[in-house]
Amino acid sequence: MVERGHWDSKAEFLLAAAGNVVGLGNVWRFPYLCYKNGGGAFLVPYLVFVVTCGVPMFLLETTIGQYTQEGSITCWRKLCPLAEGIGCGEVLVQFYACTTYVIVLSWALLYLMFCFNSQLPWATCSNYWNTDNCVEISTQNNTVKWTNQTNTTSAALEFWEHRVLALSGGIEELGSIRWEVLLCLIAMWIICYFCIWKGVKSTGKVVYFTATFPYIMLFILLIRGLSLPGALQGVKFYLLPEPSRLIDPQVWMEAGAQIFFSYSLCGGALIVLGSYNTYNNNCYRDSLWLCLLNSGTSLVAGFAVFSVLGFMAHEQGVPIAQVAESGPGLAFIAYPQAVAMMPLPQLWAVCFFVMVILLGLDTAFVTMEVVITSITDMVPRLLRRAGRQECFLLLFCLICFSCQLIMITQGGMYVFQMFDYYACNGVCVLFLCVFECLALGWVFGAERICVIIKDMTGVQTNPFFKICWCYLTPLVALVCLAFIGTFICSLVKYQPLTFNHWYVYPTWAYVLGWILALSSILCVPGWALYKLCTGSGTLSQRFHVLCQPDCSLTQRKETELEQMTGETLIKPITN
Repeated sequence: MVERGHWDSKAEFLLAAAGNVVGLGNVWRFPYLCYKNGGGAFLVPYLVFVVTCGVPMFLLETTIGQYTQEGSITCWRKLCPLAEGIGCGEVLVQFYACTTYVIVLSWALLYLMFCFNSQLPWATCSNYWNTDNCVEISTQNNTVKWTNQTNTTSAALEFWEHRVLALSGGIEELGSIRWEVLLCLIAMWIICYFCIWKGVKSTGKVVYFTATFPYIMLFILLIRGLSLPGALQGVKFYLLPEPSRLIDPQVWMEAGAQIFFSYSLCGGALIVLGSYNTYNNNCYRDSLWLCLLNSGTSLVAGFAVFSVLGFMAHEQGVPIAQVAESGPGLAFIAYPQAVAMMPLPQLWAVCFFVMVILLGLDTAFVTMEVVITSITDMVPRLLRRAGRQECFLLLFCLICFSCQLIMITQGGMYVFQMFDYYACNGVCVLFLCVFECLALGWVFGAERICVIIKDMTGVQTNPFFKICWCYLTPLVALVCLAFIGTFICSLVKYQPLTFNHWYVYPTWAYVLGWILALSSILCVPGWALYKLCTGSGTLSQRFHVLCQPDCSLTQRKETELEQMTGETLIKPITN
């Protein structure tokens, strides 16, 4: 069999992990949440969750990956076999993410190609896809017309909906495939394939470019944004604190959910990336620096985004709240529209979409690596042979590509939003977090994790992390799930998923959406019940065996000696 391998250098792990955790969410989600939830006041709950959830869980997942040298499924066989369903649920979430994330990259690539036109197509209304209600808002007169009438639409919005998506009337009307998006999708899958086709040997080299170049683009856009008229107004709007919002539980829940998304927690990515480290790598220090980098990038990205939105609001003479967007609305409508109003718009549009593609590409191929590594570690004798892992990766890409064909039709945006809203839902991640903390903090043991960290890094773990793993982190996750009131109320007063505030999905789409959402959560109790029902011995004996780490006799003896002498004798678990 081919060796599993390790990172060639520490820099490769740091860049791969940074590229994974610093993604599109830092650019198009954090700034929007910050202004929406009280500006600078939002940083209070955000920092609370960084300390109680972000850093502890980041360290925990990196540690168990480095210790077991296994993927996100098989690592549980050596820690707590009863909880192997957590790994299955995480891999399933990553599979859903693969089917949606690369779609975003294909849209960005299509926009990038249009940036080389003599005139940006989303800046004018003289195109065949524009309607009579289209307004070019790059001039003051048209800005007044656009803001005074409710039935007008901007050129950027019409380019997005009519040219790129060719949006149909609903999910029932899929229509034809968008061939331009299809070609971009094929190109992005080819790039992703060759980024990881040799495992960490190729991934470790690619990240030197994909993880660093976006920071150059972000820095350029930051300088350009801050130099625009109206930028200061945007920055004030971004950070102006509203202390009264701190008593709003919704603000705290959104801050908690953002931490789990931006830190890539409970998705198996950190476990897989950590598993390619050498046993004595200082994951304790690495985790702290990577968490600081993630939050720092989110804050800086907010300045880059809102300085440009401030310029856009200044030019149009409208409040910033009227132009602020989140998610695809920021990347494909608001920001391109603002860029079209700048001098040399093609240059700044290229910088922006190159940054979007590289930020997303890092996350996309790490997501693929999680699935490939986790499945390969389950059947190493079958897949870890010369040529077979490359063939398995190709098969996986083809499966994901086939699933995405429905998302690049005229009604594909409705399918995309359903997957994004349900399959990749934050509730799924929060449930997996609770299960993970219970399995590692209580069953495997927080004290044992601290001993492992001490043995691997030589650093004594801060006792605060044990408190987080056992109490604070699962409690925070439960609060974010809003079991104390808000979640129950949302079940009673359930608001159906809509698109653009006017299209309501049919009932069958909600049913399918909830099946997608529950599929990853139910992996955990489903696997536990399966193992308890198929094991030998009494139910109590089965439960006891499934909660025990998979250690050899020698390792158990060393653990007993450690308890007697107080010395650390834990050694790495070998494959």
